[in-house]
Amino acid sequence: MNRQFLGYLLAVILIAILPFIGAYPIFIMKVMCYALFACAFNLLLGYTGLLSFGHAAFLGAAAYALGHALAVWGLPTIGGLIFATAVAALMGLLMGALAIRRSGIYFAMITLAMAQMVFFFFLQAPFTHGEDGLQGIPRGSLFGLDLHSDLNLYYVVMAIFILGYFICWRTVNSPFGQVLKAIRENEPRAISLGYNVDRFKLLAFVLSATLAGLAGATKALVFVSATLSDATWQMSGMVILMTLIGGLGTFTGPVLGAIIIVVLENKVGEFGRFLAEATGFMWFRSLGESVTIVIGFIFIVSVLAFRRGIIGEIAHHFKLRRAGT
Repeated sequence: MNRQFLGYLLAVILIAILPFIGAYPIFIMKVMCYALFACAFNLLLGYTGLLSFGHAAFLGAAAYALGHALAVWGLPTIGGLIFATAVAALMGLLMGALAIRRSGIYFAMITLAMAQMVFFFFLQAPFTHGEDGLQGIPRGSLFGLDLHSDLNLYYVVMAIFILGYFICWRTVNSPFGQVLKAIRENEPRAISLGYNVDRFKLLAFVLSATLAGLAGATKALVFVSATLSDATWQMSGMVILMTLIGGLGTFTGPVLGAIIIVVLENKVGEFGRFLAEATGFMWFRSLGESVTIVIGFIFIVSVLAFRRGIIGEIAHHFKLRRAGT
């Protein structure tokens, strides 16, 4: 049996049994939502070489779209998810059509500028309720499953994550994905071979935005709310951190990066209290309030010690061993 397939199968089994071995379903669902978000971003940066500073716009837009569709329009849950994902895809098409006209830092700045425009629109639009956000989004039901049950919702989120991960994997391991890699490695050569590079970039951008939107809609369903925090530039920076820490251009790297970031956000306060009690330095109690400092420190260490990311360095090590060097 293929080792990669066996590894994925074991991972799926592990995720499926986590609620029965003491894991908190809401926490694991949050990890899966951010992991899908990071995988979507990695598809754009890791395999196409396009650095977007505005991916939070798709996450936030889909969250608001789902909330409005379910709470105001009364759409069924599956309809809300499809609508929210379509909104993110349309935004990706519009933003991508403008952004791909430039490359490098100019591309990144254009995506950041457009994402900030989207953020201020959400801040002032009446249907988003401003800083209060959309609260009490109904989960409804899906294929006969009552999603008000956290356990039922857990397996729906798990299925969505696996679907999104498979789409990323299939995209990269297709002729389309090979062209994306060629563009990343040497864009002028890809042009000389006759490929319409702008069209491939736009397709990659739209696909990445669509999956990011699916992650945002799923997250809104989990937390029954959509807030401005999902659309801030800090969220765009966070997904970059997830991808770089885990391993740019790897399949499991963004997932590991998402796990690390979410665990730090939720558990660093408990770790600080433990250190304070163990060492007697009460300063450690403030770690929970300074989680961004801790994340920044880990990012610096990762960049210095793991330039390919954690998974990237591990894969490189095994590659060298197989080569006998």
